[in-house]
Amino acid sequence: MITIVGVGHVFDIGDQVRSVILQRNPSVVCVELDRGRYEALMAKDVRGSAPPVYRAMALFQRWIAKKYGQDVGQEMVAAIESAKEVGAKIAFIDLDSLLIFQRFWGLMSFKEKVKLGVALLSSIFVPRKKVDKEISKFEENEQMYIEQFGKEFPAAKKILIDDRNTYMANAIGQLNEQFGSLVAVVGDGHVDGLSQLLGDKELEIIRLKDLRSMEVDSSSVSFSYDVRSG
Repeated sequence: MITIVGVGHVFDIGDQVRSVILQRNPSVVCVELDRGRYEALMAKDVRGSAPPVYRAMALFQRWIAKKYGQDVGQEMVAAIESAKEVGAKIAFIDLDSLLIFQRFWGLMSFKEKVKLGVALLSSIFVPRKKVDKEISKFEENEQMYIEQFGKEFPAAKKILIDDRNTYMANAIGQLNEQFGSLVAVVGDGHVDGLSQLLGDKELEIIRLKDLRSMEVDSSSVSFSYDVRSG
């Protein structure tokens, strides 16, 4: 069984992620990180050699997270710590983030770069109510939201989403064949793509909206999920 957990890096959902992992007791916990991002996350710092656009996007994530009283990426820390609790192997399944951003910035057209810069700058002044509205729109139709992003930023979607989906799906598939049960904790925007690429596997899908509505206590966890058999 492969359990794919869709998360948001700016939300306080660490307890929910931990509950999912403890309940399933997998052999492997996969996280959407590379070694460099993991080390930067644990140090609570942006990678020093990162290009300007990478640092700008990372700082934007931090700014959004503060609106929710959260540090960026704490759900990934929770996944790693939970893996240690159950004695599971920890797998960093993402491409090297610096190479990803260098590649996508190099391939983006001038128009895309300008649009992205304007979007980042204007987002700084967005109130939390509008952020909540955009998140609700995403949760209502994740695929449509990703497709719209692809229309606005085709190069960014290919490199930041599509290519990484392919890489992570290959890693998850190989780890599943080698170790059996696993939980993969990834950004919710990757869930649909990974589900399609791993369509021949037995999948359990837990979306970000499920996690955010999950009630966590010492005795039970309540959530909705989708199980698919290949």
